[in-house]
Amino acid sequence: MTTLSENDLWLLSFYRSSEINGALFFGRVARTLRGGPLQADVTHHFADEANHAKYWTRCIEDLGYNAEKLSGAYQDQYLEAVGLPANLMEVMAITQVFEKRVIGQYHRHLRAPDTHPRVRQTIETIMEDERWHVKYVRDALQEMARKYGQQLIDDTLARFTAADEEVYAKTLAEYGERIAFLGDGAVDLSVPGKA
Repeated sequence: MTTLSENDLWLLSFYRSSEINGALFFGRVARTLRGGPLQADVTHHFADEANHAKYWTRCIEDLGYNAEKLSGAYQDQYLEAVGLPANLMEVMAITQVFEKRVIGQYHRHLRAPDTHPRVRQTIETIMEDERWHVKYVRDALQEMARKYGQQLIDDTLARFTAADEEVYAKTLAEYGERIAFLGDGAVDLSVPGKA
């Protein structure tokens, strides 16, 4: 059995909880879409998120622990910051911003010097899917520019990026001591891939 600190176990459980929330969200979205390529992609995304929760559950168990039951997930705060998405374009825009945040957080975790090999393996497996999520959502948003206009999409992405930065700052303020081991403690509020 590997010894995980309380903070390590909390963070892995937090990742698991966030993946469960993502699966529930994309399951609801997939159920509402008409047949076609986007419906297939969103359904695939739903399945990926459920698998990611499974991967984290197995990782935690392989390390000799049970996942902690957490009362909320990162995504829960999005609704407070931006409200419910008004249309499919907004769903895709908030997904794009969130998926970039996830990739950034997982990259940060991979750079931590003492990341356990089993945790590293889980992150690397999940990252393969996360990169595809960003790509299919980016492609969907490009397709939607004909209907919504590129400026509206850009404005929506900017609004959701600002909300993400606010949510991330609040999360760090509340839980920052739990993830301080991932780096020098500096707060990085940038969204990966944005200048």
